[in-house]
Parts: sequence; structure tokens; C-alpha cells
Amino acid sequence: MSKVKVGLVQMSCSGSKEENMQKAIAGIKDAAAKGANIVCLQELFTSLYFCDVEDYENFKLAEKIPGATTDTLGEVAAACNVVVIASLFEKRTQGIYHNTTAVIDADGKYLGMYRKMHIPDDPAYYEKFYFTPGDLGYKTFDTKFAKIGVLICWDQWYPEAARLTALQGAEILFYPTAIGWATSQDEATNTEQYNAWQTIQRSHAVANGVHVVSVNRVGLEQNGAMKFWGGSFVSNPFGTLLYKGSHENEETEVVEIDTDATDRYRTHWPFMRDRRIDSYENITKRFID
Repeated sequence: MSKVKVGLVQMSCSGSKEENMQKAIAGIKDAAAKGANIVCLQELFTSLYFCDVEDYENFKLAEKIPGATTDTLGEVAAACNVVVIASLFEKRTQGIYHNTTAVIDADGKYLGMYRKMHIPDDPAYYEKFYFTPGDLGYKTFDTKFAKIGVLICWDQWYPEAARLTALQGAEILFYPTAIGWATSQDEATNTEQYNAWQTIQRSHAVANGVHVVSVNRVGLEQNGAMKFWGGSFVSNPFGTLLYKGSHENEETEVVEIDTDATDRYRTHWPFMRDRRIDSYENITKRFID
């Protein structure tokens, strides 16, 4: 189907997994009631963003995928006839953990997972302490409503990740995200950072001729030191914003998109046609000396 309604659940989180799960489920049901076909939750929605510190206790937050959470979300997906994109902390085995997104089809069937490939290590974002880099490559999922690609947060800064996912036929790129501002920062810095974050993802939409959906969290965390900036959005294949969320509020929004627009934009702006794949071999080098 070419007309697809995507639901974005932008929410704050607490230290209670059960509370976060119920809030996410309520968001899914709200989006479904508004006509959503595919609902995307934010990165690591079952907990506070725990990567602000390197603490071995936080590994206890991890879970098996598929497992209890995907089973619960599968029941919700089936009851609401929606695809659910759910970002979770995966315990693969003893000592190996991933930042992983599960995709559940509208009949409740678990379709598979994508493991985050790019892992940051910055002040208050110590993800390399927790997450092994993904080893599944870039993936697409054939859902009831569209063929989708899923990437996660830090992946959104890399055009190669978007390109390789789009080249597999993804009609929509989804980015579950957890990114915020240090509350000590000035407003000009905040604005510049948010604009860069949005611009790079809109550029992926333009370069690949696909819709991009990015879902971020809101709220103060890390004892008030971090404000997650929300600003979830949907971009059409030419970078036009179809929706932009607030920086403060919990919001569930549903946006209708037309995946047939990809053909129109790619035909009139043939970036895919004119790629010189014979000249890109050096892209796999760390640096060209």
C-alpha cells in the first residue's frame, strides 16, 4: 500500500520499567486509534537513559530478544493491527549486550531485529561500556504496510548507513533515538545541535528519496543535568518536514505518508541513477592518506 500512517510516540521515562511499558503501550494504542499503521517508540524506552554512567548494575536492565517485552508488544500489535518498532537493551549471552530494535508485524509476529552498528562514547553517552557493535549489518523488514529500514540514534549521523539500508529497498527509514542537551549549555549551542541533528537526517531522505521518521524522548534525566530534546519529526523524500514535535511535551502523533512519492522524487531528481559506484571503492578506508 502506498498510503501509510506512521505513529511517533515521544515520551519521558522513569526508573520503573513497568511504568514505562504501560506508557508506551498507551502510546501505541493512542496512535492506533488515530489510524496509525506503523508505530515507532524511542530508543531504550523501557528505562531511563542509563548510559550516562559506567555502572555494572545497569546490565541487569538487559533482556532477551525475542522475550517477555516483545511477547507483550506482540499482543498489543495484534490487537491494534499495527507494526511496532521497539528499541531494547539486549542480553545476547553472558558478557555480550547490544542496543537492539525489534520489529513486530501487525499480526503480532516477531519479524526480527537490528543491532545498532555505530556506538558512541561521549560524556554522558558512555555506550561503548555497555553495547557490542551490531553484527547483523543493515537490514530491512517486510511488514504488512511497508518495507521499512530501522537504524538507531548514533547511526543517524552516517550517510553510509542510510544508503545501504535504502539500497535494500527500504521505503521508510526509522530512527529510534535518545539525545539531549546538557542543561548547562547556552541556547545558541542547543539550537545548533538540534538543527544539525535534524538536517543530517533530512539529508538522508533527500539523498535516498525516502521518508525518514525520527522519534526522540523528552524530559529531564541524570539528576537534571540532561534535557532530552524531543523534536521528533517526519521528513518527506525531499527533506520537507511533515511533522515536528515539541522539545518538552510527551506527544503521540500520526502522520500519513505516500511511499509512491519515492518514485516521483527519484525520477525527477535521479541521484540514485547517477551514482558512480565504480568510483567509490575508497569509501571503506579509514582515511585516504
